[in-house]
Amino acid sequence: MNDDILREIGATFAYGAVGIALMALGYLVVEVTTPGRLGKQIWTEGNRGAALLLAVKLFGIGMIVTTAIVTSDNDLGAGLVDTAVFGAIGIVLMVVSFFLLDVITPGRLGATLVDVDGGGTAIHPAGWVVAAADLGVAAIVAGAVS
Repeated sequence: MNDDILREIGATFAYGAVGIALMALGYLVVEVTTPGRLGKQIWTEGNRGAALLLAVKLFGIGMIVTTAIVTSDNDLGAGLVDTAVFGAIGIVLMVVSFFLLDVITPGRLGATLVDVDGGGTAIHPAGWVVAAADLGVAAIVAGAVS
């Protein structure tokens, strides 16, 4: 019984490490696709648009990681690979979705989303569209995992 608990603890740390690495990559994606320093915009300036973009990206990645874990059939090695692969695919597809929206909308989407008019207290309506697209992509990838 103790061996089972130790294996589950080890698996939790392994999946946690992969999930955190994927969320860090998601953070970097938002950092690269929006102007300015993301951390400063969110934590210092209180930019709600930037916070929405990051929060939804991280939530979507979490959905994909969770689905990969649940469907891993207790095979830790294969589950970790599936988690990393499908998480990376999800991030790539979120970036593709973002750039497609950028192409079909006026202006620069990243700049529009983190525009600080109103001191960052208002979220531009485009932020909700990008948030919905990210969640949609995450749901599609999570469905593909199962």
